[in-house]
Amino acid sequence: MAKFTQEELLFRKIEKKIRKAMVDYRLIEDGDKILVGLSGGKDSIALIDLLGRRKKILKPRFEVVAAHISMTNIGYVSDLEYLKNHCEKNDIEFIHYETSFDASTDMRKSPCFLCSWNRRKALFTIAKDQQCNKIALGHHQDDILQTLLMNMTFQGAFGTMPPILKMQKFDMTIVRPMCLVAESDLIELSKLLGYVKQKNPCPYECSSSRPEMKNVIKMLEGMNEMARYNLWSSMTNIQKEYLPTSAE
Repeated sequence: MAKFTQEELLFRKIEKKIRKAMVDYRLIEDGDKILVGLSGGKDSIALIDLLGRRKKILKPRFEVVAAHISMTNIGYVSDLEYLKNHCEKNDIEFIHYETSFDASTDMRKSPCFLCSWNRRKALFTIAKDQQCNKIALGHHQDDILQTLLMNMTFQGAFGTMPPILKMQKFDMTIVRPMCLVAESDLIELSKLLGYVKQKNPCPYECSSSRPEMKNVIKMLEGMNEMARYNLWSSMTNIQKEYLPTSAE
């Protein structure tokens, strides 16, 4: 019996969850050309490695392109050569795209929101230029569960980032192949593979409730080790007859 390295065993564990997500949500299909938003963080770098491995398999057949977006008005420092080499190692084309935004144009929106919106807009532009039909983002299961809890707590809404989202306005589909992957597995993978952490001295970096929600999920898992899986299942097991309805 063949003996696998710790690295290979972890890849296989994560890939099993990605295969399930691909089947359950039809994330990647034959003929897709996918643009990966490569921020340079551990999650997007892991996504490059995972899709690089996946596209070598016979079915489904798909192409991958990666794009790193730099905001020229923000002092965000990325090791572009490292990102490019990482893509080339996986036989994935690397694109570096520069853009900017003026925070004073809309004082109603925070600079964080404007930066995020302009990055997303740039991804759509690149995807169209490259004739991609899908954009893959590196969100994992913890990101999605944290967003669910934040929306419930601060917005009074039951919603989150879905595994697949068809953007009719832009004729583009957003997919999250790592939607079933726990962040702890990606942290372990980044350590085993020695991912280089990118510098981020962003002057607009805003505070977020994610660290607190991360602690909430840990607390719930302390109460029930199946908590994260039950939270996930709850999104497709909505029992409307036991929920309040507005009076008409």
